[in-house]
Amino acid sequence: MKNIGVVWIALLFVACSPKNTKSEKEASYLSSINKQDVLSTIVKVNDYWQSTNPEHGRAFWDNAAYHTGNIAAYDITGKKEYKDYSEAWAVQNEWKGAKSDDKSAWKYHYGENDEHVLFGDWQICFQTYIDLFNMDEAKDSSKIARAIEVMEYEMSTEANDYWWWADGLYMVMPVMTKLYHVTGNELYLEKLYEYFKYAQSIMYDEETGLFFRDAKYVYPKHKSMNGHKDFWARGDGWVFAGLAKIIQDMPESYAHKAEFVEIYKKMAVTLKDVQQKEGYWTRSILDPEHAPGPETSGTAFFTYGYLWGMNNGVLSKDEYTSVVDKSWEYLTTVALQETGKVGYVQPIGERAIPGQTVDENSSSNFGVGAFLLAGSEMVKFLDK
Repeated sequence: MKNIGVVWIALLFVACSPKNTKSEKEASYLSSINKQDVLSTIVKVNDYWQSTNPEHGRAFWDNAAYHTGNIAAYDITGKKEYKDYSEAWAVQNEWKGAKSDDKSAWKYHYGENDEHVLFGDWQICFQTYIDLFNMDEAKDSSKIARAIEVMEYEMSTEANDYWWWADGLYMVMPVMTKLYHVTGNELYLEKLYEYFKYAQSIMYDEETGLFFRDAKYVYPKHKSMNGHKDFWARGDGWVFAGLAKIIQDMPESYAHKAEFVEIYKKMAVTLKDVQQKEGYWTRSILDPEHAPGPETSGTAFFTYGYLWGMNNGVLSKDEYTSVVDKSWEYLTTVALQETGKVGYVQPIGERAIPGQTVDENSSSNFGVGAFLLAGSEMVKFLDK
């Protein structure tokens, strides 16, 4: 308990410290850019990614996370090439995730083979398939047939522990709200809540409102280098962005919507207080010394989450504009390289690793996807 108190005394100090006023900081970074600047940045980043990655990979989580950002980039820019890129990826993967058709062999704990149909890392691709289906004037039900088959089979089982790691909340929660809109089947919303409550029961920290990556990292069983709670930035980035994605798709009549909004808003409060002055969040959110230095994927997901909240009246612009002012400056002046490459992305993993190199050459598909999500919401923010 002593360590917890130390952390929160530090947070209180940060929260109560004098904030930059307009006289101290005459021009914010956002005041120096406009909507067109951000659109140009999105195009620069996405054109670089697609030109240097012409081959379409499998429908696993890392590629699929990029495509959630690519679809957002298409929505905001209207560049047909972006939609075509995702469509070609979907066709190559037969509009499926894991491809097994033998339901008796379907699994949902970690696995990268075709039997792990019920594992969330193979289901995030359905977000993009559903978006592509919705974009077409003439609806082609074959694009979402597999998504419906898999998710409705999953919901017919008695298991409720499908989401046992933080990443899974971004991977699958939006699939369920999107399919609710397509089908009108309220079971998607009922099971969303049931599965989320299981995830919350094993990963959620009531004190901070943040999520541990999975049950292995719950405090005090696991601690950061300095004995603090060890919240992994990208893990909480997945959750924060995932909450933003589903809240926007929930009907006002949904009984649990307010509960999801409160969880999202509590995360926003804590994350604001521990943002680094340079605009990024360190890999271990409450212990900057554990794995110091910038990290882009978590920062971009947080930026997207904050921008969506402000754009839709869920978060106060007076309270949170300063957060995205700093994070967008970091994303575009440090993370973004001259070529269009997005750097400082922690490689695939599940925790903050002391001593791991994360630099301007560290890039990835999912990191680019997160950057594109943030940029697309920034365009809307500046447009307002």
